[in-house]
Amino acid sequence: MPPRADPVTTPFDRTAAPDRSPVRASLCARHWLAAASLGAMAVCAVPAFAQATGPDAPQFWDEGDPDNQPEIDENRPDGAAPGDDRWYVPAFELDEPADGTVGFAADELQYDTDQQIVTANGNVLLRRGRQEVRADTVEWSRASGAIVAVGNVRSVDDGGNVLYTDRIALTEELRAGALENLLIVLGEGGRLAARSGTRADDGSITLDSTNYTACAIETGDGCPKRPSWRITARQVHYDPATQKIDFDGARLVLFDTVALPLPTLSILAADRAVSGITSPNLRFTQSNGVQVSAAYYMRIAPNRELTLGANVYSDVLPMVSARYRALTEKGAYQVTGYATSSSRVPVGNNPTRTEQESFRGYLDGNGRYNLNEHLSVTGSVRVTTDRTFLRRYDISRDDRLRSTVSLRRIDDDSFFEFTGWGAQTLRFGDDQGQVPFALPLIDYRRRVDDPLLGGRIMLQANSLALVRTDGQDTQRAFAGATWSRHAVTPWGQQVTATALLRGDVYHSDENDRSTILQYRGDPGWHGRGIALGAVDVKWPLTGGLFGGQQVLTPRVQLVAAPQFRNSVIPNEDSRAIDLEDSNLFALNRFPGYDRVEDGTRFTYGLDWRWTRPDWRALATIGQSYRITRDDTLLPDGTGLVNRTSDVVGRAELRFRDFVKAAYRFRIDKDNLAFRRNEWDLTVGTRETYAEIGYLKLDRNIPVVLEDLQDREELRLAGRYAFASYWSVFGSTVINLTDQAINPQFASDGFEALRTRLGVAYDDECLQFAVTWRYDNFESGDVQRGSTFLFDFALRNLGL
Repeated sequence: MPPRADPVTTPFDRTAAPDRSPVRASLCARHWLAAASLGAMAVCAVPAFAQATGPDAPQFWDEGDPDNQPEIDENRPDGAAPGDDRWYVPAFELDEPADGTVGFAADELQYDTDQQIVTANGNVLLRRGRQEVRADTVEWSRASGAIVAVGNVRSVDDGGNVLYTDRIALTEELRAGALENLLIVLGEGGRLAARSGTRADDGSITLDSTNYTACAIETGDGCPKRPSWRITARQVHYDPATQKIDFDGARLVLFDTVALPLPTLSILAADRAVSGITSPNLRFTQSNGVQVSAAYYMRIAPNRELTLGANVYSDVLPMVSARYRALTEKGAYQVTGYATSSSRVPVGNNPTRTEQESFRGYLDGNGRYNLNEHLSVTGSVRVTTDRTFLRRYDISRDDRLRSTVSLRRIDDDSFFEFTGWGAQTLRFGDDQGQVPFALPLIDYRRRVDDPLLGGRIMLQANSLALVRTDGQDTQRAFAGATWSRHAVTPWGQQVTATALLRGDVYHSDENDRSTILQYRGDPGWHGRGIALGAVDVKWPLTGGLFGGQQVLTPRVQLVAAPQFRNSVIPNEDSRAIDLEDSNLFALNRFPGYDRVEDGTRFTYGLDWRWTRPDWRALATIGQSYRITRDDTLLPDGTGLVNRTSDVVGRAELRFRDFVKAAYRFRIDKDNLAFRRNEWDLTVGTRETYAEIGYLKLDRNIPVVLEDLQDREELRLAGRYAFASYWSVFGSTVINLTDQAINPQFASDGFEALRTRLGVAYDDECLQFAVTWRYDNFESGDVQRGSTFLFDFALRNLGL
């Protein structure tokens, strides 16, 4: 067959072939990030492509297989088989490694017999294993083995990374070589674009005039979106084995306007952390002046990390910090520490106070280990050098630090705990010597079925030892059993019967060192027996209302118990008693174990629940009446002193997630005064909302009981979102307590304790905020005044 001077176009018969939409990596998809000089950033979606597979797809035969040779018609210019209306060319087969062959499909072929070049046009597809190349045109030189793909090229490598380019040179293994005007979509979501580049046999890529971003370039509706940040560089090297991207001559561009130099930068394309410097923060405080904070994150191992931080101040010496975290097969733990040296002013009203230069710091650690399916060990330690360090350096606003270690065993029917804990007080005026250590607390409970009367029995044994360095010491042990049975009558009433038996042993000494007489008890050894019985009856009544369903549940309870020896027992854990809707029907309305409510009382109330689509309403109200006339240890102002208690209740209303309202109250049964008046209201969405809360406790509690102080406060908070990612926010807590409510307070009845205002930007890959905060608190070297915070964080950058 004589050679041809012109290539021959050989169209395939496409009637039976599946539809393969043309590869169209549109210009905006490939050029939005094509070079550092381009500012516009928008990517259009790339359509999915049909696969040319199955018996109806174009078939190719193998020249080298003598058993698979069609009959050749020498009169046909292309050498096709007789009767075949399609035109064939010699098979497109490459010098293939042992792991597979290259599959091929296209709309049409051209074959230049003189140059030994095969040209495929239209929807060209090359596939080898997980590798794939699609293009408008592919040229293959049979003589040299070179393959060049041109026009809307889309190449996928073994790692799932997608490359878009205008022109790409390939090896016979479909490995990319020279690249021009390209966009690489990494398997982990990042995007690299460049004017040109080369790809080595190992898959590493070197790019020139490059842009990179890990931000989304489409909105949820599929419309183009400018990334919040991108990195431009003279040259970039990407290693697919380590997923590491190294930048040379990089700049960080924010919103296509602000460019920050980054002389050297390495990031991780994979969605996991990598060692590096974290984003810095800037703030100004009244106590320390200007503060710049930064940290270095070290990825020691996939399950271990270390963060070293530094805080530099204009008015005081720097502070260093470190945090170590680890995850093991049995559990996890973390340790955080801060250290500095600065002047410290002792708290108190001593006019001779002087500043003391000393070491200051804070240690915070916690962890948990699961020894087996049921047994675990947990622990935490929190300790600081002085009472103002945490507030001055804005680390924490807690007024007590608690350290604990606990061994627990939990299964389906039992619970065991062996715990020790201690606390450090940071409160002004508190004596650390009066703060107890628990060494130890032991608690065991087991639940068993009652074979005689039915129901369940809860067995419990408990022991506690409290030790103070400058105060009363108390030891306690008790054992008891609680039986309960639940039944439903034929008329729908829910009846619960309960019986409790318990024996207590107490020992205390140095009781006179307790500052509150009501809590001391008598020194020495004391015993107490407790017997209690109760019947609780509920009767749910259901029906329709306003297009929804309502349930009205009257409830009554009778509790009977003899008078106990409460007065001789020290009160360590039953101090903060107050009648509320949550404990109205409790068997013992004292918290803890040291005090047990005695006598016989009758409690009655009403629960109501209404629901309909998008709406929910709840309400409860109740009161109790003491049948016995014996005196009790209930303090004045708790709502339980007289035979008839105050009235307590709660109401809630919710409309979808847009409106949430709650109201709690306690009304004096004598003069109908509100002893508790508390309400919270939230209106809005997660992006834009307003919150308001109000609390007034006017119970006439004796001032000596520090656990039950009266107060009045107002809480306001809000956030307004605009322009998709921007928001303004604010909050404040206002102390409305005056001396008429609590004589110990010196405020005038309107004092803003803490106020915050700010503006923020927050999208999927960038977050920054500017916040002003005013703290009206002063103690020692913690000064009241304004704080300005500038927070900045780049997400998805791999740091």
